[in-house]
Amino acid sequence: MSEADPIRTEDFVADPHLDEDDQLKSVFVRQVFDAVEAGEDERVRELVSPLHPADIADLFEQAPSELRSAFAASLAELLDGDVIAELNDHVREELIDTLDPREVADIASELETDDAVAIIEDMEEEDQRAVLRELSPDDRAAIEEALSYPEESAGRLMQRDLIAVPEHMTVGDVIDYLRDNQDLTTDFWEVFVVDPQHKPIGTAHLSWILRTPRNVGMSDVMKREQTLIPVDMDQEEVALRFQKYALISAAVVDPSGRLVGMITVDDVVHIIQEEASEDILKLSGAGDGDINEPIIMTVRTRLTWLIVNLGTAIIASSVVGLFQGEIAKLALLAVLMPIVSGMGGNAGTQTLAVVVRALAINQLTDSNTVRMIFREFRIALANGAALGLLIGTGVAFVFGIPELGLVIGVAMILNNLVAGLSGILIPVTLDRLRIDPAVSSAVFVTMMTDVMGFFSFLGLAALAGLAS
Repeated sequence: MSEADPIRTEDFVADPHLDEDDQLKSVFVRQVFDAVEAGEDERVRELVSPLHPADIADLFEQAPSELRSAFAASLAELLDGDVIAELNDHVREELIDTLDPREVADIASELETDDAVAIIEDMEEEDQRAVLRELSPDDRAAIEEALSYPEESAGRLMQRDLIAVPEHMTVGDVIDYLRDNQDLTTDFWEVFVVDPQHKPIGTAHLSWILRTPRNVGMSDVMKREQTLIPVDMDQEEVALRFQKYALISAAVVDPSGRLVGMITVDDVVHIIQEEASEDILKLSGAGDGDINEPIIMTVRTRLTWLIVNLGTAIIASSVVGLFQGEIAKLALLAVLMPIVSGMGGNAGTQTLAVVVRALAINQLTDSNTVRMIFREFRIALANGAALGLLIGTGVAFVFGIPELGLVIGVAMILNNLVAGLSGILIPVTLDRLRIDPAVSSAVFVTMMTDVMGFFSFLGLAALAGLAS
């Protein structure tokens, strides 16, 4: 094709194993699993070998649990470190449990330190020691250092393989150093400049180095302003820094300020997805929400919060019990009261989702909490008034009881105010108490809107004498 020729869609060949959504085709998946069941190992490798490591990992996750051991044996060398690094945590643990320490060590040695740590950190302590003994001294030292840091911290997330040079070097010195040392990492785009104490004082992109004359000093090329990541910083805070400052990579420093590693944006993308999914699932009490999670773990997590919900439902029903006489006299109350509590619950959930997200990304802070409370109060009042007018007018018209329309309209306003305020006050209070608001807020917000919805509607109906 000449430079003048236009680029055509038909010039690109799509992967025949993937559909338009980049998912493995079900026909192809069935072919692979049929070959595994038939013991046709060569056929399995022939089918799977063209796939990207991420697609092989997807395929392995889709395999029935009873077939995974045979599938792993069929894949042989195709099931390498790149594939295992892409596997779901639960599936990876299941696979690692079937391997001996030597095999795990071989896989870990192929990976970046952060990926190797992800494989080893969830193993039993005795199994960890067995794997570490099989590693080379350098790999073992790097992984042991990483395991010494808190879980979900920058120390676990960072890569040790980086390029660091002293500031007295010239651009030519750095280029020669990169070319002459074969043991340096080959995957980098930024060079860190350090002082004699190995503290980072600047960074230089490869593009800057390659476009600068050889005799220019690194101190004149580097950018001195940089975002440093403390080694014990929580991974969620790390992700927020990358997002806020639009970072591609960042130096990780120990408590004394010395350069110990770096974090790149591809690691952070995974963390952002993981943390966002975690918060969403916590709001519903669904645990990890992972279809590969063992059933007993899923049942235990969900049942815990369902029992808590049962308790709050009993509290709400006890409020209804206080007005059973009025309900018996006017059955319409039983028909209409779920509308008030249900709409309040939806309004509370909307506010709660916004607030939990704002807390997670540090948008909601001590300086703007009061302003946020008044904002949600005004929103709840406006929504409640609109809904109250709508439902009140409708009830008065349909049932011909203006007083009942007024009661349900006022109850709708009151419950929306409670929903809006509880949707922000409950998660903020839990956050101040160092309790994850994503885990338990929804239960208490639902309880508040149910209790207030029933109490306001039935209480106002009793005061108005509608059931007399």
